[in-house]
Order: sequence, then structure tokens, then C-alpha cells
Amino acid sequence: MAVRLCKIALVAAVGFFLLIVVLNNAVFDYPSNYGFVQHVLGMDTLFSGEAQAWRAFRDPVAGSHSYWLHHAFYWSIIAWEAAAGALCFVGAGKLWAARQADAAAFNRAKAFATAGLTVSLLQWFTAFITVGGEWFLMWQSKSWNGQDAAFRMFACLGLILVFLHQRDDELSA
Repeated sequence: MAVRLCKIALVAAVGFFLLIVVLNNAVFDYPSNYGFVQHVLGMDTLFSGEAQAWRAFRDPVAGSHSYWLHHAFYWSIIAWEAAAGALCFVGAGKLWAARQADAAAFNRAKAFATAGLTVSLLQWFTAFITVGGEWFLMWQSKSWNGQDAAFRMFACLGLILVFLHQRDDELSA
């Protein structure tokens, strides 16, 4: 039972983390986190200069194409985080409900938690490491580089997903 409770707690903790991230991004600190997205998409602090500037979305003047694109990109990140968090909370609830069930039932209850962790892993890898890091060359910026944080989150979530899917027959005996 202890291992199952650890798995449930970790999935719930990811849901809680993502709830705080969504609140920070959407409510409490929208301007600074939006600024991060704005600078990454604008590619305005790269050491390679203008060589790859054709990729940038610049000039986010209110009402301009780039302005709306920056906000849409940022809100898609927030929605992605919210979806992953909701899946993790539902997953933790399903795991909690199955905590005393046999191994097969507990393993079946992992579906939402697996989906939530995977959706979040895909965000950190696809949106931040791949699109932000490589397409918009975020890795070149000293001030607007979130690659270390993205990798840290990807690694933590990956470890939790692996732990969640370790053999679980605690109550089968």
C-alpha cells in the first residue's frame, strides 16, 4: 500500500504544481511570463544576431499580427498546462479510488495519470525544448533561456511516469 500511496501523491503533486503554474501564468504574473514568451518569439537577445531572424515574430504592438500571435501562443501554453494538470488530478483521484484494489484494477486506474504526465512531458519537450529552444533559438539567450527549467521539468515528470508504471502487485499476495 505504501508504494501505491507514493504514486498517488506524486501524481497529485504534479497536478498541484501545474495548478500553481496556470495561476501564475494566467492570473498572478501574466505580464512577466508573457514577456518571456514575447522575447523568445521575438528572438531579440540571440548571440547569432539576425542570421535566423526570419523565424521571429516581432513588433508586438497592440492590434498587430504579432501581438495577437504572442498572446495566442502564450494562452495555448496555459491551456496545455491546465489540461495536463486536470488529467493528473483526475488520475490521482482514480488511483486513490483503486488504492485497495488488485494489481490489475490499480494498473487500469493509471490511464488518466499516464495521460496527464505524458501531456505535460510533451509540452516541456515540444513547446519549450524543441520549439522555443531550437526553432526560436532560446538556448542562445542569456536572459530569456528556459531550457534548463524545461529539462528539469521533463526529467522530473519522466521519472514520475516511470515510477508510476513500475510493476504494482503490492496487494495481490
